Amino acid sequence: MQARTTRLTTRAAATFIGLALASGCATAQEPEATAEASPTTPSATTPSPTTPSPTTPSVRARAEPLTTAQLKDLAFKDGEVPQAHEPLSVQAPPPEGSERSFPPISVPACRPLIDVRSGEGSFAHVFQVFNWKKNIMGGSSTLASYEGDEAEQRFAALRQALTTCRSYEGEGYAGPFEVTVRTETPPQVGEEALAFREISPVESDSLGDSSEQFIVVRTGNTIATFSELSVGPDLSFPTELIRRQVERLKDAQQP
Repeated sequence: MQARTTRLTTRAAATFIGLALASGCATAQEPEATAEASPTTPSATTPSPTTPSPTTPSVRARAEPLTTAQLKDLAFKDGEVPQAHEPLSVQAPPPEGSERSFPPISVPACRPLIDVRSGEGSFAHVFQVFNWKKNIMGGSSTLASYEGDEAEQRFAALRQALTTCRSYEGEGYAGPFEVTVRTETPPQVGEEALAFREISPVESDSLGDSSEQFIVVRTGNTIATFSELSVGPDLSFPTELIRRQVERLKDAQQP
């Protein structure tokens, strides 16, 4: 969540807000219906979410959803991320109903952008925060596992949302916020990958707008979402870390 110009007064606040959103604390909103997804043609670098490769066996036939304990074990440990300060912690979601709820966002069709980074509807999910040594704004990841073909359905809903969602407003822990959405080219990782950036003006910071990048990768029946927050020049979550994390998720689902 990015606060409105009148609400966000320091870069420290931007850091807290962006990481809180990436870890799902701004997504406990009232349920709302999203627009019905119409068929789309995936990009050449992104396979169809509903048509497995002829050389790839059906994930539903070879893997049960990963548990919270398994996802925690697959997350990065101390000594594995030299770019970040330690300790590296992995957090499970808080008990259901314990989080504060907020009104629905202004554009229901944008809801999948929020759901994906909070692990909404998942069988299990965990969050990890990275306090970078060279970026005080930090980054985070969400690792989520889903039952059946739910991961493919969630990814398809996100793909459809990104064709129409250009901006939305809402309310979070820091007050009202508004963001502009911009799609980007994702790294070629996993079975499917998408990337987008949410931008919000920060009047009190001479460096520029608050910008948070999200890279979303589906591997089998898991979805990993990586976020990177910055003010001024756009920064990206390290691709090498994304590849390593996605590879771990892939290996964990092998028969």
